[in-house]
Amino acid sequence: MTHNGFRFQNKIALITGGSSGMGLATAHRLIAEGAQVIITGRDKTRLDTAAENLGERAVAIAGDATDAEDLAALTRTIGERFGRLDVVFANAGIGAFQPIWAVTTDEFDRVVAINFKSVFFTVQHTLPLLVDGGAIVINASFALYRGAPGTALYSATKAAVHNLTRALTAELAPRGIRVNSVSPGYIDTPAYRAETSPEAQAAAASMVAAGRIGSSDEVAAAVAFLASDDASYVTGQDLIIDGGLTTVLPIAMA
Repeated sequence: MTHNGFRFQNKIALITGGSSGMGLATAHRLIAEGAQVIITGRDKTRLDTAAENLGERAVAIAGDATDAEDLAALTRTIGERFGRLDVVFANAGIGAFQPIWAVTTDEFDRVVAINFKSVFFTVQHTLPLLVDGGAIVINASFALYRGAPGTALYSATKAAVHNLTRALTAELAPRGIRVNSVSPGYIDTPAYRAETSPEAQAAAASMVAAGRIGSSDEVAAAVAFLASDDASYVTGQDLIIDGGLTTVLPIAMA
């Protein structure tokens, strides 16, 4: 892992969905650059294990980002312990893929709650703690740029947080708070490996100009850039991290 020194020295960062995958990789990255990191998620056991591996500058606070009471308790604890936040990475989310005719109202509510509601209210609850000049990064998805069968619900929730990013940019600009999103392509995470066969992973890689699936560390590097002062004039943007998937046709497919 390479990084730019201590861009987050004395900074306090919150990462939702921080116990694995892109959230955990970002926690490692920010801690390596000097931050104190709070990770949160619903699975307390997995969260505590992640915090132990991250070391003394990590704190785990279990909670459900879709639950208003849990979010209130989270922000209350952060306020009492740290007094402020400098960075919020709203990363919690799930993949959910089925044809539109198969989506039940319960599934609709579940996916919207995790992928959109949790992001919206995480930002709302943490804003009183976020310092003027702070940074918010939201995890969206390359899926909002490409229509594909079986992605109607998932893509719609990711488009929602993408547009939320731009609206928040305008609303929070007077406080100097920058708001950006990242849109990962195919990324090697525990969830991706659990849900995708080796054959499907190979097929996905063949569609990527870079010729491979991306890593969580590569997403973490992009999040760290957007959250740092190196991106001081970057706000209201979406950074696509997909190896060229959405914009380039690989030679093998041409």
